[in-house]
Amino acid sequence: MPSVLVLGFDPHAVPGMDGDAMRAVLDQELARFGDHAIDASMTLIAPDASAESTVIAALGERDWDVVVIGGGIRKPEPALMFFEHVVNLVRQHAPGAAFAFNTSGGDSVEAAKRWL
Repeated sequence: MPSVLVLGFDPHAVPGMDGDAMRAVLDQELARFGDHAIDASMTLIAPDASAESTVIAALGERDWDVVVIGGGIRKPEPALMFFEHVVNLVRQHAPGAAFAFNTSGGDSVEAAKRWL
């Protein structure tokens, strides 16, 4: 069974976001992976000093076939350096994984399937 790790911001750590509503979307999306016979895990990170160790721990849990980096990390220009850091952590700690990028919290399955 292919394995996918989804990395995204913890919606409760993002100012101005309805954390409960976004978390429900993310949980629903994580459940959809099972419908496609994909073993998936989601790691939600705060945009702070704990992010690096959280990402490294998640990457080290197993060999991942694909790592999906969510749009919340990737899209806003103020997060550009954070995004670069996450990409380089994936490159260093999961060198065999393909990168995938979703467009929203609701299409991570499709993003991962492009590389499986």
